[in-house]
Amino acid sequence: MMKGTIILAAFFMTFAFASMLIPSPMFPGSILCATLGDVASRFSGLLNALANGIFYGAILWMFFVAISRGFEEK
Repeated sequence: MMKGTIILAAFFMTFAFASMLIPSPMFPGSILCATLGDVASRFSGLLNALANGIFYGAILWMFFVAISRGFEEK
């Protein structure tokens, strides 16, 4: 279980930092910021990075868990 948590944190940080450093908008963070509009204009970069980190980190973590369970069953 600890390995999965470390993997989740690593994927989250990777995509959050990448979203902050890459100037082009990435899905789904850009959609979230566009939906919130002027309310979140001051924090749009941070919200974009957090949303992308959570979204892509969770997807890659689920793939990791599925693959590792497949190897454990064999």
